Amino acid sequence: MQLTHLFKSDRVAKAMLGVTADEFRCLLPAFMSAWKSLAHGRRPNRKRAIGAGQKGSFKTIEEKLAFILLYVKLYPTFDVMGCLTGTERTRCCRNVHFLLGVLEEALGRKLVLPERKIRSVKEFFEKFPEAKDIFPDGTERPVQRPKNAKKRKKLYSGKKKRFTRKTIVVADEKRRILVLTPTKSGRRHDKRLFDKSGLPRIIPEKVAVFADTGFQGMQRDHPNTLIPKKATKNHPLTEADKQNNRIISGLRIVAEHAIGGMKRMKAAADIYRNRIPNTDDRLTLVSAGLWNFHLQHAP
Repeated sequence: MQLTHLFKSDRVAKAMLGVTADEFRCLLPAFMSAWKSLAHGRRPNRKRAIGAGQKGSFKTIEEKLAFILLYVKLYPTFDVMGCLTGTERTRCCRNVHFLLGVLEEALGRKLVLPERKIRSVKEFFEKFPEAKDIFPDGTERPVQRPKNAKKRKKLYSGKKKRFTRKTIVVADEKRRILVLTPTKSGRRHDKRLFDKSGLPRIIPEKVAVFADTGFQGMQRDHPNTLIPKKATKNHPLTEADKQNNRIISGLRIVAEHAIGGMKRMKAAADIYRNRIPNTDDRLTLVSAGLWNFHLQHAP
């Protein structure tokens, strides 16, 4: 891989890898440490040092990091990835699934990965001691149409009118993604997924929750919740209601910005193609971690 062309300018680097040259250099030490750790774990009884023996297609750690960032940013098929990197598609597949775990480990060492589950109020305070307002929202990504009728029914989203998988994103006022629930079938409602995660009963009462109308009824579990008021046939919105709805929508736009930042990575936005279980969760988590990493290094 010709890294000099990728880092000719930050514009090219962000278009191809999703990170700037400075962000790439900051992530590189953690990626190298994670790669050594996981490479040793693959063969715990090895006698030679890590890196000895036959060299692969990507000889340096910089090429390995650029390879996996290129995949997460562009999400090409393995045939296209092979053409871009000069390797066989089967080798690309094996490299992606290993290096994706290395990238996840590196982002975890940088403390930018969102939490997958919060189990208590105490843990919430330990993880997010400065949180005052949070902004949950659901997001969906399309998947290939299943051949099985039962799976089609399970994955069909009436809102999007297509087959999807859904996750709940919880952001703060700085657009950082704090919690990312496991991805589930697109048929499930936002409120149902949020309830199943247990977050409504764990979020401290002094933390305000700004949610959209998809979370109606959450006030029963968390009194400090602000949701836009919905009009009905016999009770239209007053001017004061409309003004209040505009204020809430203006505040919770940070949740949309966080989701948009995560979906800069095509691996979290395009039609999901991978067949290995849980790869969808990992791609979404890594994309969210890269967004938080970007915010951490933003001027």
